[in-house]
Amino acid sequence: MSTASSLITKVYLEERIKLLEDEVFELLKAYNIPTAPYAVARSIDEVPLMAEKVGFPLVIKIISPDIIHKTDVGGVRLDIWSKQEALKAAEEITEKVRASNPQARINGFLLQPMMPKGVEIIIGGLHDPVFGSVVMFGAGGIFVEVFKDVSFRVAPLTIDEALEMIDEIKTSAILKGYRAQPPVNKYSIAEIIVAIGKMLNEHPEIESMDLNPVFAYPDKAYVIDGRIILRKPGVHHKS
Repeated sequence: MSTASSLITKVYLEERIKLLEDEVFELLKAYNIPTAPYAVARSIDEVPLMAEKVGFPLVIKIISPDIIHKTDVGGVRLDIWSKQEALKAAEEITEKVRASNPQARINGFLLQPMMPKGVEIIIGGLHDPVFGSVVMFGAGGIFVEVFKDVSFRVAPLTIDEALEMIDEIKTSAILKGYRAQPPVNKYSIAEIIVAIGKMLNEHPEIESMDLNPVFAYPDKAYVIDGRIILRKPGVHHKS
């Protein structure tokens, strides 16, 4: 059984449909999709050690099967510069999450270095009852909400088709460089899009996925955060 299949089976065996934050990254890595580096602290006590391992400044995010939008419940802290700050942040995150959702299970904390600001994009996908595996690409950051500037393709797709998707969005000029911002590596973005299409085709259990933000740089693109939801057991889709 592949790493991806084992991971999805594990989620179902635990009677969940939402992948945990670290499981999302594991699944992406199984498809050679570049992600921001990360470490997992399974308890508050482990946070200082993992913080030292990741390096500063860093970000701490709650890992919970019961929380969909981490920022809405105070489950994310940015710009942490020391082990002491990291420990305090983990304690405060726990308090805020408990206040917002007392029943929420807390499985630990995801620690990531603060990545340099790149051009923000969003890559996602879903299983459509008619079309099967569908991949989405769009502008990230404020553009997601303001312009809903996205393009879609049915998977599987080629690198050339992925590059066409990238050029289709209205704000694609931003990727070609503007002001002091150099052009980003569109081929690296296209590789992620193709890999997501492959993942969706090979795993119809995935209901939807949302990689946001993905930071695009002149050399490469990296997934910074993501959400993957599996279909409920017994629900079948066209693959």
